[in-house]
This record gives sequence, structure tokens and C-alpha cells, in this order.
Amino acid sequence: MSEPASQEGSKPVQENGKEEKERKQEATEVKVPTESSQSVPSSSALDNSSNVPETATDEIKSQEIHLEEQTKASTYLIKDSDTNVSKNFVVRKPAKVIFNLDPDVLNSKLEQPWKKNFYKRVEARAQAMQQKIINKDNLKKELEKKAEKKFPRNNLAKEWFNTENMTLKTRAYLLDKLLPTLVPGVEKMLMQVEKKKLWAEADITTKFDPINHLGEYLMRNNPYYIKDSGMSGYQRVMRDVTEELKIHVPNTIGNRVSKMKESIKQKREERECINEVKIKVANIRKQALQEQFSEWILDPKGMIPLVVIQNVLHEFFQNPDFQLEACCKQLDIADSMGPRLNKMEFTEYISSYIADFKSETFEKLLKHLCHCADEFREIIKTDMRRQMFAELFLCCDRGKVGFLCRQRTLALLETFYDQSSKMLRSLLRNPRQWPFIEFEEIDLPEFWGDMDNQKHIYEDFDKVLLEINALLSEKHASKTQSKLLETPEDQHKHDEYTESTPPEQQRGTTAEQEPNRISTKEQEQDKESTGKKELYREIVTKQTHTGSTPEQGSSRELITEQRRHSDSVTEQGYSDSVTEQGPPQRVSSSKQGVHMESTAEQGRHRESIAAQGPHRGSISEQESHRESVTEQEPHKGSRAEQEPSGEIIPEKQQDIDSTLQSGRGSIFRESRKSRESASFEHTEILPQEKRTQEQIYEEELFVSPELQEEVPISRRKYHLSETTKKEVQKDPSCEKSQKIEGKSWSGELLTCNWNMDYIKCEEEEQANLLYSSSRFTDLHAIIRNIQSYKEVKGGSAFNGVSFNLLQFVQLLETFVGEDAPLSVSETLTSFFKRGYVETKEEKISGLEQIRHNASRVRRELLLEALFQKWDSDGSGFLDLNEVDELLYTYKEGMEKESMKKAKLHIQFPKPHPGQEVRMSSKQFQKYIQLVVSELRGNEDHVLESVVEFLMNSLERSPTENLRNCARRKWLYRIQHAAETSGVSLEPVYTETFKALTQDAESHGNKKISAHISLLEENRLLPDRGNVLLRNVASTLDDAPFVLNRVLYRDMKGISFTVVDEGKPIHVPQVQHHGNVFFWNNSINKSDQNGSFLALPLQDAYMRVFGVMAVDTLRDPQKINIFVPHEIRFYQGVANVFSTAYHYVHSREHILHVVITGIAWLCEITSDITTITTYFIEPGPKQDSDYVLRNMMVTRHLGLTKIHRNPPIIFRKTCIFRDFLFKCTDTSEVILASVCGENHIVIPLRERTGKALGVLDFNIGRNKMLLYREFKDLQKMIKVVQAACYEILGEISGEIKKNYILEIENVGEVQRAGILFFRIMLQELQESLQLLTSLDFVSLLLYDYHPSVEPTYLPDTKSQEVEANTKLVHDILLAVILFIHPELELSSDFGNWDKCKMYVNRHFVTNICAFDPTARHVEVNLKLIGEYIRDHSRIEVWKFGNSVIEYLYHWAHICLTLMELSKKTSSAIAPPLLSKTDSYVYAKMPKGSLPGKC
Repeated sequence: MSEPASQEGSKPVQENGKEEKERKQEATEVKVPTESSQSVPSSSALDNSSNVPETATDEIKSQEIHLEEQTKASTYLIKDSDTNVSKNFVVRKPAKVIFNLDPDVLNSKLEQPWKKNFYKRVEARAQAMQQKIINKDNLKKELEKKAEKKFPRNNLAKEWFNTENMTLKTRAYLLDKLLPTLVPGVEKMLMQVEKKKLWAEADITTKFDPINHLGEYLMRNNPYYIKDSGMSGYQRVMRDVTEELKIHVPNTIGNRVSKMKESIKQKREERECINEVKIKVANIRKQALQEQFSEWILDPKGMIPLVVIQNVLHEFFQNPDFQLEACCKQLDIADSMGPRLNKMEFTEYISSYIADFKSETFEKLLKHLCHCADEFREIIKTDMRRQMFAELFLCCDRGKVGFLCRQRTLALLETFYDQSSKMLRSLLRNPRQWPFIEFEEIDLPEFWGDMDNQKHIYEDFDKVLLEINALLSEKHASKTQSKLLETPEDQHKHDEYTESTPPEQQRGTTAEQEPNRISTKEQEQDKESTGKKELYREIVTKQTHTGSTPEQGSSRELITEQRRHSDSVTEQGYSDSVTEQGPPQRVSSSKQGVHMESTAEQGRHRESIAAQGPHRGSISEQESHRESVTEQEPHKGSRAEQEPSGEIIPEKQQDIDSTLQSGRGSIFRESRKSRESASFEHTEILPQEKRTQEQIYEEELFVSPELQEEVPISRRKYHLSETTKKEVQKDPSCEKSQKIEGKSWSGELLTCNWNMDYIKCEEEEQANLLYSSSRFTDLHAIIRNIQSYKEVKGGSAFNGVSFNLLQFVQLLETFVGEDAPLSVSETLTSFFKRGYVETKEEKISGLEQIRHNASRVRRELLLEALFQKWDSDGSGFLDLNEVDELLYTYKEGMEKESMKKAKLHIQFPKPHPGQEVRMSSKQFQKYIQLVVSELRGNEDHVLESVVEFLMNSLERSPTENLRNCARRKWLYRIQHAAETSGVSLEPVYTETFKALTQDAESHGNKKISAHISLLEENRLLPDRGNVLLRNVASTLDDAPFVLNRVLYRDMKGISFTVVDEGKPIHVPQVQHHGNVFFWNNSINKSDQNGSFLALPLQDAYMRVFGVMAVDTLRDPQKINIFVPHEIRFYQGVANVFSTAYHYVHSREHILHVVITGIAWLCEITSDITTITTYFIEPGPKQDSDYVLRNMMVTRHLGLTKIHRNPPIIFRKTCIFRDFLFKCTDTSEVILASVCGENHIVIPLRERTGKALGVLDFNIGRNKMLLYREFKDLQKMIKVVQAACYEILGEISGEIKKNYILEIENVGEVQRAGILFFRIMLQELQESLQLLTSLDFVSLLLYDYHPSVEPTYLPDTKSQEVEANTKLVHDILLAVILFIHPELELSSDFGNWDKCKMYVNRHFVTNICAFDPTARHVEVNLKLIGEYIRDHSRIEVWKFGNSVIEYLYHWAHICLTLMELSKKTSSAIAPPLLSKTDSYVYAKMPKGSLPGKC
């Protein structure tokens, strides 16, 4: 254990002063021997180093050895002081001083005197030599200067410089070797000729021979033998020319050196240039970041929380397109909102991570920052809304019980929804539909057969979508027509026609060019609006981001994404006017990054809208907005709009501007009039309110927030060009408002850590109360361990009856939605305060429930602590006889008879051989509570008395208590490894073997080996037994001999005896046992000494699924048998390993079910972009928050990518994606929008109601799925959740395994693969049983005869009737062929009148009794598939008959199960048990699943 090793580090800080004083004293103590050693007389020896006496030399060496020994001794003392910290030795003082001394100071003190003198003399000589060289160089320079003054430079020598390649080497050689001597010689010779006047007297005979004179001169002045007496000016210039010419001679030293210098110079210049560019770019980027800083909402001090910026960078670095994962690892995200950044710190912090970014990456980062700035505004707005709802909860919870009634809350939401106008309902979500109500609250016929589109969570969603697609097609047609006007004359005529045409006739062009207009619906009731004007507004509506329609005002994301649903719009869309489609929610500008607005007037116009704020703004803000609106022609049928998103092509700018002017004034004017005529601060929704007031109120509700939300997007000002920045100056009015709907941000996100602050943890409260009680002192340490070993801290359980604070806030937030302004939340809050009233009985009932919960938690804590104290060896069970023996002594046996009655109400496990009945912790708690219920008195008081009596009766020594504590920690690590393994068994195996080896070393003084073997079905060699034991894990030493080896029944060994009897077997001496199998054959029989222990691994039903074996064959001791307390602990290890093993496999099976459900859903839906599956795990630290594991991701095509090493997601990295943790905190469905993409986040719940995982459905930019897809999503979730309940119940032993289909007996993995379809089959069978005969009669009447049909029916109607008839006949025939496969071979097969006779009163009974996986079932799958697969899911949905809906799904599921039963070996397998950085891909076969179209 590591506790003693940390004693030195845990000393109080108050001893620092004493330690400093000790150091000073110790330093003086050390100086004494050092100085004395240095005072030895050895200077004489240094002075006469050439004649050193031997005695002096020996004395010096002895002193050095002595000092070295002192140094070594001091280092040894340091090591001793570090290793034995708990010992208080005096030698620790000098050790500390020497350890803390500077090494240079220490070495200087230990140096000898002769070394000092020697170094001084050497240093003096070196300095003298250096000074001599310097003086010589200075003298040479002075002489050269004098020579230059005496002989000036002659530049004629520069004519020798010529770099011609042909003569370069020769010229360089001559200039270097010959010409410096030859030229002066020729000069001397010519001087002699001139002196003797031989030029004029050429005919006079003379003895002077110029050649001889020149030769003599050259011989006398040979540079190899005669030193240079001096150089003329010509020679000096020639020398310089020679040196310069040598540089150009290839393959010479000078040439190479020259090239190297040139290269170095060039690189230096390039580096300097690059550094200048980097500095310039860094400054430009910093300037851009400083401008971007104004986009953010700041706290009152003008700062941004550091954690927000870190989350922004984390999301950007995580993008796989940029490949910046290395930068992500450098981020150390803060744990709180405390650290803040001002403008300069913001710039420097981001600049430190982007120094090496390319310009494109930086532009994308700026765009990402701007998007995140808008998202942060929404986060703050959401936080304000959640605070509002939290205060509402506290106000409604008048009894302070901590929860509110769920049914009353939903009833109030329904009332509020019903009393709201249609415009407001377009923003709200229907509280009568899922996810507000649970699947269990929906009747089966309504859940599986209801196809009424009006019951969508958004009102008239499908109808609005169809209208929008039609209008978009019409708009596209008009756009195509305008493109056909190729000549300028035609275009001019078309422009004139456009100017003279009323706005309602320009709906195609105007709607296309104004995609951001705010829609209107209430104008439908304006009598002054004509039909054409209404049509114009409807078309504008379809192109807006707010998305209100004549029937329902859906939100911006919905309308934006309709472009994707129309093929023509998808292909061409806004290609002429928008360069890049941006996110539809709060991001409306198409190309953001480095382009500024074209004019400052547009910026002022948008800022004026932003400054107006929502409808809750003050009067002064509204007045400022009115002043900013330009007075234009009134247009009563329009609403406030904004300029189009995206960049407009320059050649079309003039036409678009002229078109926009026609509607701006009227739209803004009406919006202004509506704001002037109503006040919205205290508006209440009551039935008696007038309709006109509702209209005005809803107009303001709808217009103001949308105007405000569109503003931030139209101002994206980041570019790196300095010229552009000089040309376009930033208008002060363009700066974003620091207020949200007129409210300032306080600087804190008060709801970001609600899971830790507001979730009431009853266990912790009761534990604190028990700590303060002196009655249970012996249990305090155990209770602390239980609390510290708690699995997942945080999160609320959904019980369907009440809401706690987090669940209530989340429900109201889901109801209101993200697009609604804060005023809607304020209205809802005031409505709730008036409507939520509790009776006195309900308050008393709530308090009683709180008391009951507290009592239950207190009982569980006390009994669990008592069980662990009793089970001091960690075996995981207690003997019932031992418990009874001690219980019957309570009150001296007076309550013995009453206690015996408790056994009549509990079913104990089967007794083991020897009549030993073992009770687990849960069984022990249940038994004690039954015993207490039979005793007289208050149950709580009686239970505490019984626990106190048992606690005091149990006598445990301190050694046993310490051993129990250590073993509990090791057992906890095994379970913790399973919970944090990411669905892998490798960490579980590792921790299991660690627990065994650590306990053997600490409490048994043994060296053990261990391995785990699991039962498998013997398919290869069934003659050797039906099952076999395969070794799946072992300790490292035995791995080469044991791992992956197989033990058959016909081999000798005791493992199968353990499997059959279900009890451990201990062999004290294996050498004397004849039935022990040795895996390592290389060991001699004489060395096969030791003990062997085989333990059964049992599941919750006490069925053996494997064996854990422990032996001491590698222990060198002769006597090494296992003592009883060790055997009991190993039994506890086997028990905990079994729990951890099944925990991992339960998660595996759940993943298998989810994969199957996702595959089914992806085949019938098209609007789901990705589906991500997360599991909840405990945090890495003991008291930290839980984390999420990204287990797998399913893309649009249904291919599932399973992470073998799943990444971990922390809450602190999800400020912008907190919807995942909101879902797990509340165990409720979350509808969220992030970065323009909408998410439906659904929890996977445990049987207790807490979330164990999350399914994140990303539906892209669609506001919501179509009702058909929305219903299919509900079906998938309901079946997956039911499968989770069944898997978890079977693993824990709460329910018995229910094998419905024959294929379920094949194996656990195969059963998990078909469990989804089996449960869906059961749901459909129950729904079919609720049908009546009249439901089938209406289908049998469907028939189509073209010759009989009336001629007045249109062709489309006739085709529809024919298609419906074929659909009914094909579905019914397919189902009949499943039940009556013999019909295929009969003569009645082609006659529908005879085939429909099979639809009789036994038809439904036969369907419900049909097992598609039974071996005796033989049907023609190909023929049935031809009947079913010709009809799409959409066709069946449009038909709208519940019977056909049931039978269609039933037939597809039967086909799928039959295909899976024929190829079980190729079915989807769960993730492999390996920890690698790779992936596994899984996909269901498509042939058996229904298609999308």
C-alpha cells in the first residue's frame, strides 16, 4: 500500500519555517570540515610542480580520497533519507543541505589549492598569447594602411577580371602564380630600357638583353624563396582580382566556400523574409481576432470565459477535415468558468495555437469562431430561460419536497398549448405527443396504426412541407424562364415588365431573392389582403428561415432544408444568388470568412433591427428601432424582413435591390404598428382574451426574435487583406448588441453544472447523518468506502410520476423550443404560477414519500455496511445458519419466534452440499427487513437497534479490518474496470489477476498463477463431450502454456467436476492427486509441488458458465496451501468477476440490438444523417463527473462504425453540445439545434429509470422528421428500450429468460441479434389481436376491374384505385403464403376470390402462433418477397389502413428472421474484445428490410 510512502509529503505547511532554520544550521556545520580540509599546506608543492616530493603528492591524494568518501557518504545518506522517511536519523540534516546546494558551489568548495594556482597560471599565459596575436594583427593592419597611402591603388589591374569559361582556370592560375611577379619584372625591364634610351637608339649595339634582365629579376624575386618586400598599388588590386576570380573556378575550395556563403546568405534572407511575412500575417490575424472579439457577448468586465474559447478550439481541432488532433491534445480545458480573457488575452491565446495555420484554415477558424459566437448567444439565452424555469419550480414546490407532479405539469402544458393562437403553436411543441408522453401511455392501435399527420409534434408539418416543395418547384420554373432571356434586349424588356408588375405577381423571383424574409400567417385574417397577396406571402414564407406557413409557422431550419427535398432545387437552388449555403439557424449568411458587407448602410440597417431586440424590449429600444426604419409605402399584408443571405451576383444586384424596395417599407411599417399597439411584458393567455389582441401579440412574438436572430449572421467581418480593411471602414453601428432581448448577461452560466449542484443525492445526505451518529461508529469507515465506490454520480431516474428540478426545467424547455423568445417563457411561467396548485393531501403525501425514500436509503446503507463488516473476507455471501444463530440472541432470544416467521415470506437459494445456505448482499438486506417487520415497534428504530446489536456482536480484529478494506478496494477495481472498459473484457481480466496476485503476496506470502476458462459448445468434436472449457485469460507466466488451450470432458482434471457440482474444489498437494491436468508438460514430476484451487463462475441464476483456477506451482516454498480466508476471498473475486463479465456482455448485447434497430430504421427513413450511440461511464477520478463513451456511429447509408477503443467525451468539452449531458442528467428526450443541425437525443434507460446510454439522431438542417419517419423512429426506440429492459433484467436475475422463437436457443449472441425483431413481432401480434372482423372485411372488398369502373373517373383516380387494390392483394397474399405455403401449388393461387377465403376467423390466430424461425416452416421466400418488396414504405403509409400497416411490417419481419435463421453464422457479431485503435463495421442485410420508396 502506498500510504506510508506519502508521509513526508503530507507534513503540515507550518514546518517550513523550522526547516529553513535547520538548513542554515546544517550549512554552518558542513562548512567546518570543508574549510579544515582546504587549510592543508600544499601550496609549496604547486609552486615547484617539476620537483614535487612524493610525500606531498601522497598527502594531496589522500585528501582527495577523503573528500570523495565524504561526498559518497552524503549521497548514501540522501538515499536512505528518501527511502526510509519515517525514521528520524541525525544524518538526515547534512544530507538535506548537500542535496539543496548548488552543484557549482559544491564543486568550488571541494577543489584543491594547487588546482586553483595552476588554473590561474594557465589562464594568465593564455591571455598573454591571445593579446600577442591581437597586437600582431593590429600592427599588420596599420602597415597595410600606410602602404595604401604610399602606393595608391591602380585600378588598371581590374582589366584582368574576366569569367570566361574557356580561359578561367588559366587566367586564375597566371594571376595567382606568375603575373604578381612577372608584371613588376616587366615594369622594371621597361624602366631599364627607358633609362638606357634603347627605344630611340634601336640600331645601336648594346649588351643589355631585356630577356636576360627579366629572367634575372624573376629568379631574384621568386616568391617561394624571397619574402614580399612590398606591393605596389597595381599588385594589390591584382591580388584582389585574383581572389575574386578564384571564386568562379569550379571544383575549388574557394568556389565551394563561395557557394556555401551564397546559399547561407540566400537562406538567411529567405528566413528573414519569411519571418517578416509571418510577423505581418500574425499581426493581421491578431487584428482580425480583435475585430472578431466584438462578436461575442461579454461579461460586465468585458471578458470571455476561458473555457468557452477552449471549447471553440476543441471543436475546431476535432474536425477530421483539418487533421489538427495534435493541437487538440495540447488543450487543457479548464474545469470552471472562473478564468477569463480580455481582448488582448483572447487574441494572444488563440494566436498561440494558430501560428502554423494556413490562410484557408485560419479563415475557416474565423468562420467557426463567428458561428460559435452566435451559438454562445443562444447558450446564454437558454441559460436565462432555464433559470426562469428553475425559479418557477422552486415557486411551485411549496412543500419543498423536491419534485412536482408530472400529470399536472403535462395538463397545464396542454391547456397553455390549446389556448395559444396558431402562430404561437407553430413555435411550441405539442405536449400530447411523444416525447412528452411515454410509449407505455400510448395504446397499441394508436402507436402502431395511427397515421394521422395532424398528431405530429409540430402542427400540420407534413402539409406545410408538401406546399413548400410545390412552391419551390414553381419558383424554380420561373427562375429557369428568366435564364432563357439571353439577349440584353429581352432582359431589358423583362426588367421593365418586372417593375410594372405588382409584387404578388413576382412571387417566383422575389421569393427566391429574399430567402430571409419573416413569414406571416395572421395576415390571413386581414380583410384588405387579396388572394394574390396571400399567395405572395405564402411563397415568401416558404423561403424564410423562420418558416411560418399559412397553416403553421414552422421554424427557420425546416424551411431552409426544404431545398434538399426538392430535386430541382437541390441541383440548382440558389446557385445564381448564393455562393455557399450556410447553417439555417442563427447563421444565414452564405459565405462568411473574409468578406465584409458591400455597404455600411446595410450594416446600419441590420444593426437597427438587432438593437430593437425582441418584443420584451423597452420603449426606448422600440423608439430607436422606429427611427431607424425608413418611411415607405404601407403594405398591410407584409411583415418585417431582412436582406437575403449570401452574396448576390453583381450583375443582378440592381434588379434585386429594386425588387426588395417594393416590400421593405410596408413590412417594417406593419411590424412597427403592431409593436406600438401592444405591450408584452405581462400578457397572459386566457380564454376570454380577444382575438385581435392575440393577433397583435403573436405578431410581435413571431417577428421580433427572428429579426434579432438574423442580425448577427449578416455581419461577418473578417478578412486578411490590408487594402480591403483600408477601403471598408467598420461602422460603429454594426457592432453586435451586448444584450439579449434587452437583458444583459451576468457573466455566469448558472445552469451548466446542475447535475452536481441541484440533483438531490439522498445517499450522501443519509451518510452524513450516519457519520454524526455515535451508535454506528464501527460502520463509518465502511460507509465512506461504499460512497466512494459509487458507480455513476449524477443523473436523475425517470419514474413517470414526478419531475425533479432538472427534469421539470428540461420538459418546459423542450415544450417552448429554441426559437421562441424569452417573453414566451415568461408568459408560460406566469401561467404556471397561477395554474399549479397542490391540495393539502398532496403536500402531505409528498412529504411522506420523501420521508419514506430517506428511510429506505438509510436502511440500505446500514445493512450494506453491516454485510461488509460481517463478510470480512470479501466472499460476497453469508451463511444463513450463522446469521440466524446471532440473530436469535437479540434481546436474549425473546424475539426468536417472531424472527422465524420471516422465513415464511422469503425464498432462500438452494442449499449447497453440506446444507449451507448462502445469502448475497441483497438477500441479506431483504431477510433482515422481513425480520424487522415481524418485530414490534417503529420499523426504523427497530432496524437500527438490530443493526447496532449485530454490529457490536461481531468481533473483528484490526488486522481483519485492514485486510477487509484492502480486499474491498481490489474487488471494486474489478467492477470499475468493467464500467470503464468501453465494452471490453481485457481490463476486467487484468484487474482480476491483479486482485488475486496482490492478495496472495500481501496476505498469503505466496506466488500464484491463475487462469480463467469459459464453457463453449463443442461443435467440432462432439464425441468428446457436448461442452468444452476454453482458457480465455491467464497470468503472464502461464500464457504460453495455458492461453487458448481447450479442456475436454474425456481429459483428466477437476474443472468439469466444479462445473457439475457448482462448488469450489481445493487440492492441497497436486503431486499426490491423480486427477489434476498439467498444461505445462516441460515441468518434471518432482517439481510439480503446490496447491490448486478451482472456483465455479456462476451467473445470476446460479448457472455455471466457467471456471477460475488458482495454483501455487511457481511458489518456491514447500508448504503453500490456501488457508480458508484466502479461499473465501477468491470466491468473492469469482463472484465480482461474474458480475463484471455479465455487465460487459449486457452492454454488448444492447449494442447488438441498437445496431439491428438502426439498420431497420435507416432502410425506411431518408432524413436521418447520422446516429451516434453513447454509453455512460464513471469519471476517471473518484469524485469526478461521469463521462460518455462514443461507442459507434451510423452514417446515412446504414453502415455502422464501431469503435474498439471508444473515445471519451467530458462535460467540460461540451459547452456547445451540452444536449448529450442534458439527456443523461434528466433521462428525457432532448430536441436541440447546434451549428444549424438539429438533433433528437434519446436516452436508453436502465430498469431503475436512469440513463445508461444515449442515441443521438442527427437530422441535418431539417426542423423535424416527417410524421411517417417520426412514427417509425418511435417504433424503433420503443422496441430497443424494451430489449434493453429484457437484457438487463435477465443479466441481473430479476426476470427469467423468455425464449419465444426457436432461433433464440442457438446462442446468446444470435439471440441478441434477433431480439429487436422478436419484440417487434410480439408488438404487432398484440396489435393484430385487437382488430375486429370488420377491419378485414373492408380490405376484402377491395377489387379493381377496368371494364366495370365508371368512365367519369379521371385517369389519376383510376390509377390510384388500381394501385391500392394491388397493394391490398399483394400484402394479404404474402401473409397467406406464410401461413398456408401449400396454396402456391394449388389451383386457387391465381384466383383472388378463392384466395381471400383464407382470411377467416382463424387468420389472426394463425399469424400470432406463427414462428418464422421454426425448423418445420418451409415457405417460398422468393415468391413472398416479390409480393412485398414491390411496395414501398411510403406507399403503405399513404394508403392509411392500420391492418395493411400491421401486416406489412409483420411480413417483413418474418422474412428477416427466416433469412437470419438460415445464416446465423454470418449474422452481425458484437464488438470484438480487443483494445486497439481500429474499427469494426457492421451492416444488416438489405434484402429482408422494407425500402424507403
